[in-house]
Amino acid sequence: MTARSVAFSRTRLTELMVPSFANFGGKVHGGVILSLMDKVAYACASKHAGAYCVTVTVDGVEFLQPVEVGDLLHLDATVHYVGNTSLVVGIKVTTENIKTNEVKHTNNSFFTMVAKDDSGTPVTVPELELTNHHEMRNFVTAIRRSKIRKEAQVKLQRDYDAFIPKEDFALIDAHRCTISFERDSAFDKTNSQCDGK
Repeated sequence: MTARSVAFSRTRLTELMVPSFANFGGKVHGGVILSLMDKVAYACASKHAGAYCVTVTVDGVEFLQPVEVGDLLHLDATVHYVGNTSLVVGIKVTTENIKTNEVKHTNNSFFTMVAKDDSGTPVTVPELELTNHHEMRNFVTAIRRSKIRKEAQVKLQRDYDAFIPKEDFALIDAHRCTISFERDSAFDKTNSQCDGK
């Protein structure tokens, strides 16, 4: 399988932000932007893989600036990393005011995608050809980001499993919440409704 360059699958999606995309505050709804990011990630990953790709994780979505109705939204996607069947697509989102030509950087994000065949089985993707130091830095950063995310998931699960209410009241007391149960009551692990288990 021949390696493919970053340039081979580089993808740009431009969309006019219309009034139907607005939220109650008059700005473009974040969900619309996320949907467009998923679309451009799919296009970029699928072009590199030569196969259907599905989204596995999304990292680093932080909206830095609001997007206005009437702006052009530009989403630039490039493959940053490939594994055996997975790819990390980096997306840079900018807006352009059509009247003033002012360009604003609204956010970056990283979508991990997995390539699949027609039966839904993961398939091997071509290697990524790195042609400069910038592409190499993106590849290495993606490796490190994945390692940090996995370590954080293990730590959070360990903290969740080791939850001891009496020791964590001090943490809660420093935040904006009110406790309406007896602090000395026993913790019932079977009564958790939003624990992701």
